[in-house]
Amino acid sequence: MTVQVTETRSRLAIALAVGLGAGLLSGLFGVGGGILIVPAFVLLLKFDQRLANGTSLGAVLPISISGLITYWSQGNVDWYMGLWLAIGALAGAIVGTKWIHILPKKVLGYLFAAMLLITAIRLFIPLNADGREALTVFAAIALVFIGFVTGTLAGLLGIGGGVVMVPAMSVFFSELSVVAKGTSVAVIIPTSIMGTWRNWKADNVDLRVAAIVGLAGIPSAIGGGIIADQMSQDLSNILFASLVLVVAIRMVWDLQRNPDNNR
Repeated sequence: MTVQVTETRSRLAIALAVGLGAGLLSGLFGVGGGILIVPAFVLLLKFDQRLANGTSLGAVLPISISGLITYWSQGNVDWYMGLWLAIGALAGAIVGTKWIHILPKKVLGYLFAAMLLITAIRLFIPLNADGREALTVFAAIALVFIGFVTGTLAGLLGIGGGVVMVPAMSVFFSELSVVAKGTSVAVIIPTSIMGTWRNWKADNVDLRVAAIVGLAGIPSAIGGGIIADQMSQDLSNILFASLVLVVAIRMVWDLQRNPDNNR
């Protein structure tokens, strides 16, 4: 009995710590926090890869809402751009949550690690974004496509999609870094709702753990959003890229070490 209580407390402490860390990442970098939540669920809580991905999306929701409030209060959200991204993201989330039951666990893990590595490489390349121009019809279509890719990855890998949207807005549309982050958080909210609902119907979410992680991340997401408004773009990118590399390397190492993830 004592061992069971100790184990429960340990899991609760891990969930709270993961939530605080994910909230800080969300606030600082405009991501949902899944890049930390998913590996933590797999490595520390020993979640199945699919359950980790599904639960992560549920945890991302309250974290993203609190982050959005902070970015919005500082005028760092591009709602028009976010609308086109959200249209594509909602459709993508449906596709991703369907594919999650088709692809093998190890494939999901490697896809997630590959996305982290690509993101890190991009973030190490300096950007000179100074604000977007008026959106054309072609630009709107491109945003819908980017949103679709984002939503698919969200449903498939349990990430909010900020690792795709923030770089895309900065690189292809010259959006200011802090505005790209705020807009990304706004799009993550409907994406996570759609993905969580579909994963819940498939019994692929631990709602209790998702709630603990999500609520724990609220205060740190608010604090991170305030810091992001004052942080230089180059410093933000370097810090984020370094973290992403560490997580990706650890994820690949664990996949190689545990053959059970093949199924």
